[in-house]
Amino acid sequence: VLQLMNMHNPDVSVDDYLRVIRFKTAKLFEASARLGAVLAEADPATEEACADYGRSLGTAFQLVDDLLDYEGATEQLGKNVGDDLREGKPTLPLLLAMERGSPAERDLVRHAIRHGEVARLADIVAIVRSTGALSATRDAARTEANKARSALERLPLTPFRGALLDLSVRSVERSS
Repeated sequence: VLQLMNMHNPDVSVDDYLRVIRFKTAKLFEASARLGAVLAEADPATEEACADYGRSLGTAFQLVDDLLDYEGATEQLGKNVGDDLREGKPTLPLLLAMERGSPAERDLVRHAIRHGEVARLADIVAIVRSTGALSATRDAARTEANKARSALERLPLTPFRGALLDLSVRSVERSS
């Protein structure tokens, strides 16, 4: 519901954007990881560590998903580049581009979000790149992945922990 309320709204704050992904993707990953611990009849500390891992992994995953909308290739993504913009979603790359861009760049990005306009997608992609918004979004995803890995340190050293560690790395370094 929060995401729908923010559609076509270029005035969404970074905090509001993060709240949306925490209640969307991060909660789904958190519940999935917690459920794994519950089904394994793990102790409460392990259950909480798994939930923390899932929440951070889900946040990292969504951040990367949002940046791939401006960095990926349609063939790899399984969706069209620019789909989030077309739907009027104010994602972190766009919000950061508006914060960091010139007034003209900010106006172009605002207009594109408000109208779901992708006619100037190449210009938007150039702005998102030149302002450092993509690399900042990737850095934010890496920070969340590091939080996920930190949560894993509270789990026993098992092959499962190793697989979860690998997943946290792959989720951030993926290209689709």
